[in-house]
Amino acid sequence: MTDTVTSHGATIVVEGVSKQYGDAFAVRAVDLTMAPGECVAMVGHNGAGKSSLIKLMLGLTTPTEGRIRVLGGDPASAAASHIRRQVGFLPESVAFHPSMTGRETLDFYAKLKGVPRTGNDALFERVGLEPAAVKRRVGTYSKGMRQRLALAQALLGGPKVLFLDEPTTGLDPALRQSFYEIVRDLRDAGTTVLLCSHALTELEGQADRVVVMSRGRKVADGSLATLRSLAQLPIRIRLTMPDGSVIETTCANDDKVAAVRRATCAMDCKGGVDVTDIEIVQPSLDDMYAHFLRREAAE
Repeated sequence: MTDTVTSHGATIVVEGVSKQYGDAFAVRAVDLTMAPGECVAMVGHNGAGKSSLIKLMLGLTTPTEGRIRVLGGDPASAAASHIRRQVGFLPESVAFHPSMTGRETLDFYAKLKGVPRTGNDALFERVGLEPAAVKRRVGTYSKGMRQRLALAQALLGGPKVLFLDEPTTGLDPALRQSFYEIVRDLRDAGTTVLLCSHALTELEGQADRVVVMSRGRKVADGSLATLRSLAQLPIRIRLTMPDGSVIETTCANDDKVAAVRRATCAMDCKGGVDVTDIEIVQPSLDDMYAHFLRREAAE
């Protein structure tokens, strides 16, 4: 039920990890491996365990069971400061001191992280914050501006591992597109990116793999093609006729070519009617996500 990635050379290795609070499990028996230059999307409803797993990988909490390695070391270790300098994190809820300017805020976080401030101007430009904006107090920022400042903070020091929790919240469509361009550039440069989002339609085409979480468990893991194969959801085929009418049929993924042939053959049998357009609609990530949750609930 997973695409296999060997742990050799991996930036993140999660082995049999559980996190328990009293009698409740926030994370239960999760295995996950991520490689350099890979973008993985983690999806799941509130309470599915996504944020808890990120906290474990950041070293903010420690597992009740299992083992975590980030960049070869234990992220929760007292000696892991060198790891933390190579990790970036954009949390879901961003809060900055309202009386500080954007520049003062980023300088402050650069000092905390122990990285030089000389690249901050380039970071502001990269996330789309104008020079006039960085001189303003953060309390005057819109939600989208605060989100861009938060992304700049996450990119400090050129992280080798980047955790992004609901990163496009408050961004308009143009800024969302530029955000994903940044993610692709980072991935292509070898950064490992873990991206959590409720906006599933945004993730299609952005992530190399998708991990589906439910009730603290990993219930599916793989590329979109792998998940479609696992889900075995029907494909819809729409045939548009010359008069504008649409004929729709469904079939299994392995049967789509034969289904098109059968449909066009049926048209020929009715007098040689031409088909003006054929549209093959694959199951969306939303469809597959709902399927895996239903299956998990049934089991």
